[in-house]
Amino acid sequence: MNSSGCASKKQKLNNFTSVLCNDSIINNNQYGNKIIAKPEMCFFCFDVLYSYLHNLEPPKSPDFCNDPFPLFVTWEIGKYKRLRGCIGTFNAISLHNGLREYAVTSAFNDSRFCPITIDELSKLHVSVSLLRHFEDGADYRDWDVGIHGIRIEFYEKGNKHTATYLPEVASDQGWDQIQTIDSLLRKGGFKGLVTPDIRQNIRLTRYRSEKVSVSYEDYINYLKNSNC
Repeated sequence: MNSSGCASKKQKLNNFTSVLCNDSIINNNQYGNKIIAKPEMCFFCFDVLYSYLHNLEPPKSPDFCNDPFPLFVTWEIGKYKRLRGCIGTFNAISLHNGLREYAVTSAFNDSRFCPITIDELSKLHVSVSLLRHFEDGADYRDWDVGIHGIRIEFYEKGNKHTATYLPEVASDQGWDQIQTIDSLLRKGGFKGLVTPDIRQNIRLTRYRSEKVSVSYEDYINYLKNSNC
């Protein structure tokens, strides 16, 4: 996913943008292997977006759990799921408030795209990614393509930079570990020559993403079944 934006909430934190979040990441490994992400979270994002686009009252709080998680909301459009916005946060935030906030922020405040319009609504797909199982990497290679998302920290001219890719990015792009790291360095703002020493000095955090996706058609069918 060619995605996201946030960083301490409103700065960009995305798969193809630099991330500037707080240093503290709340570890939610205590949930073990329990599945948290549910399609209802995506339906709620559609509720939020629909209400916003039509100037309606915001939807009521949903029934799914309200535990705090780092999360991303991604909007895509059309048959080939072209990216329309993706923003999230590494700070653990309650799911109800977090999805309300980032469903809107990713739809309207991703600076790479024009805001989503009513005319696009019926063509949209939405994904919710809950970030879990954060672990410090021993070095820049201590992660697996297609399994782990990675967040890197590095310094250039005394200034700290960070950047992240969600787990699906490297495999979707066909990148190996070094290509992914080098791309992240550039997206994080590194301007110099990328050398083995530069890579070795990266601080890497790996994590996993629990992701669920639905289309607008899925959302409409959900509403119909809910009203039966």
